[in-house]
Amino acid sequence: MKKENRLIKDFKKQTQTTVWKHLDAMAVNYAVYSSHLKGLPPFLTDFDVYLYCDSSSMVVVCLDCCGHCEEQTYEEAKTLSPLILSNEDEPRVSKVWKLAQTVRAIKNQLMIPAYGVLITEADITNACELYEMWDSNNVTVIDCMKRLKYRKIRVNEDEDLDCKVFVDYLNETPLHAPEAENLIIPIPLSEEEKPEEEPEPDDEEFEKLLNEFINSETEDDLDFADDTDTEDDATIEDETSFPNGEIELNHDLSVKVEILHPIANPREELDKLVGCNEIKQRMDDLVKLTSYNKMMRELCPTAKQHKVALHSLFLGRPGTGKTTICKIYGSLLRQAGALSKGHVVVCDRSTFLGTLWGDEERSVRQVIDMAQGGVLMIDEAYLLNSSHPHDPGKLVIQFLMNILADETQRDIAVVLCGYKDQMQKLIDLNPGLQSRFPNKFEFPDFTIDELLEVTRLRIKEYNYTFTTEAWNKYVSILSAAYQARDPQTWGNARFIGNLLERIYIQHASRCVKQQLYVKSELLSLTPEDIVSIDVPRPKAKIGF
Repeated sequence: MKKENRLIKDFKKQTQTTVWKHLDAMAVNYAVYSSHLKGLPPFLTDFDVYLYCDSSSMVVVCLDCCGHCEEQTYEEAKTLSPLILSNEDEPRVSKVWKLAQTVRAIKNQLMIPAYGVLITEADITNACELYEMWDSNNVTVIDCMKRLKYRKIRVNEDEDLDCKVFVDYLNETPLHAPEAENLIIPIPLSEEEKPEEEPEPDDEEFEKLLNEFINSETEDDLDFADDTDTEDDATIEDETSFPNGEIELNHDLSVKVEILHPIANPREELDKLVGCNEIKQRMDDLVKLTSYNKMMRELCPTAKQHKVALHSLFLGRPGTGKTTICKIYGSLLRQAGALSKGHVVVCDRSTFLGTLWGDEERSVRQVIDMAQGGVLMIDEAYLLNSSHPHDPGKLVIQFLMNILADETQRDIAVVLCGYKDQMQKLIDLNPGLQSRFPNKFEFPDFTIDELLEVTRLRIKEYNYTFTTEAWNKYVSILSAAYQARDPQTWGNARFIGNLLERIYIQHASRCVKQQLYVKSELLSLTPEDIVSIDVPRPKAKIGF
């Protein structure tokens, strides 16, 4: 059984929610050389291309900034075609096909495994039918990505890496189109335009036809947009696009924040969560009241509406699910009609504090604008209110309160997160917070049984199973860690994630060492794989 290259394998697993973090990780990977090219001839001349290579392989990442959710549908899902059909049945050159041809040319000329990843703003309507076909052509597609032209992707151009020679080759030596007979694009012609005999074009003729086709397509698209672009279309785009997650504190400093996009079935995801039963019930009640208001507006527009405060406090220790619940919260409110978008902007103290006077107010206004239509989540919010009288974090709280007092700020929910005791001190020191944030959700620590259920759900994501002996050993290690934990620093589900990550590494090392190639063995966790990790212990109290 041929083992797949690690670099390629990791890229193949990426999704809409993971790809940016993976690209950031690649930028600091000491074993991977990466570079940014403004086009890669002959196929990807008009695209931003990022090359990633290790000692034996290469991945080509292509950004397709085609516009807002341009729908594309493949007519045939069994083979990769140079043409695709849009909703208007106008033929278009397939960018997936272009990337596949580039990958084939790299494999042929560099004699190394290569793989392509297309990150596109387009909405490929039958993508689920195409994954297997794309993968067979050494390409994967991540579609429905927004605002790609604003994305800043870092690269690792380490001159000392030997694999740099692959990128140097592509910079110095043009790629040749592989197998010209497979590259002819059948441009549709009318009966009058068709010649009596159509000779097969060579590579130069192909490039000429390709350029003519692309240029004519661009002109047609511009004419079509001029005729049909309306104010309604612009409004729809504003309501469905999400921010890129970067704010500018001043001309020398910018900060990135995490943007969590809404999920399709938030109620189902809420039901799947382990524990949190009281939170589920209270959140369900809040959403029902919001839905009731929406129904009353439609059926009884003159009736008085119930006031529903969306701003909330999430109180609990790390790893109790606050961020996960917050993401579901935004999506539930979007479904109920209380929020227009439902995304979540995740911030903390470091997001707001800059280096110049006025940075705090600028940052607060920017994140409020960024969170419009969704949720602004401030993690460890109590850190904004230290005991120092001149702490700039106090300004953040004051600016936030001033903005929330504005009655026009209705299409937003602000969630302050943190430890219960510290958050209570924050509220006591700022009486206005008590009235602005009436919803309190307390996240209790997980019980040992709940942590075991979290474990079962986590390993199911990777199709792993424990042997009986391995499960018993795992339960013993987890029980010992639970008994020895420091309640103030215990990581709850985060501890489970760290423990399983260590077990996965141990399991992978064993499989490689023993050269296991049977699927059942690769997916079975044995006692040899079950190892423990350090548990922070309670600090000893010193007294007299």
